[in-house]
Amino acid sequence: MKTILAIANRELRGYFANPVGWVVLCIFLVLSGFFFASLLSFYNLQATEIAMSPYGGPELNIDEYFVAPFFGNLAVVLLFMCPAITMRVFAEDRRSRSLELLLTSPISTAEIVLGKYLGAMGFIGVMLASTAHFPIILYWLADPDPGVLLSSYLSVGLMSGSFVAVGVLTSAFTENQVVALLASFGLLLLFWVISWADAASSSSTMGEVLSYISMLSHLDQLSKGLIHSRDLVYYATFIGLFLFGTHQRVEAYRWR
Repeated sequence: MKTILAIANRELRGYFANPVGWVVLCIFLVLSGFFFASLLSFYNLQATEIAMSPYGGPELNIDEYFVAPFFGNLAVVLLFMCPAITMRVFAEDRRSRSLELLLTSPISTAEIVLGKYLGAMGFIGVMLASTAHFPIILYWLADPDPGVLLSSYLSVGLMSGSFVAVGVLTSAFTENQVVALLASFGLLLLFWVISWADAASSSSTMGEVLSYISMLSHLDQLSKGLIHSRDLVYYATFIGLFLFGTHQRVEAYRWR
């Protein structure tokens, strides 16, 4: 475990020693702040119009009209950001030949893969922690359901874990970081939109399979505060499969 944490710490420090890490973090902060301010402004405008209307109207649910859209937008931002975060995980080590040193050291392949994965997830954790002031502002202005907020953060965390697992695998296949970025984004986009093929499928069974494979169908439930075991199993299996694929790829380098 100490070895895994040491590798993870090295990877996490590497993000802050690299301009790309700071650029990604700054862009994330700007975009998340923009979406928060925009959605909050729109929510207040809608609530004011209803309050001032002579006909009245139902009170807007802040969880439905603000929390869910905000975290949905956050997931889209991470869909674009995670390939940039993970593109260097193995590609940079292969280019600089430092991966050879790791593979010839008394460290198992599983420790290398898990350490690098946790390092990337640590950076994602820093990014998500940078949004901690948003719930505080939200509680100051309104009364959102804490369960929905926690579930939304859980959904974004699990989806980020899936994004990183895909990015780590694609990075292990190439020395070129741009190739790793594009391959990772292409795969993630496929898993993001694959449920759209459900409407074109003539088979109900195939439609259910495509819907289950898609990340969107599992994000929707969690963002509503509904935590189902099938969604947790999906993300755990997804992450496990891609980390296993990464393990096999890195292990192949050891025997070359």
